[in-house]
Amino acid sequence: MSQDPKLTTTEKAKLAVLVGRMAKRYVAGPDVHQGDLERRVDRILDGAREREQRNASK
Repeated sequence: MSQDPKLTTTEKAKLAVLVGRMAKRYVAGPDVHQGDLERRVDRILDGAREREQRNASK
C-alpha cells in the first residue's frame, strides 16, 4: 500500500464519522454490509493523495 497522505482537518473529521458508523454497523453483526462506507473512506484517501501530488508538483 502506498504511503498515507497528510490529511486536512476536514478529511480527518469525515473519516472519524465514517469509522464511527462502521463501528456501529460492526456491533450490529457480521452480516451487515459495510462496502459503501469503505468506498467513501477510500475516496477520501484517494482525494488526499491527489491533492498532495498536485501540491508537490507546484
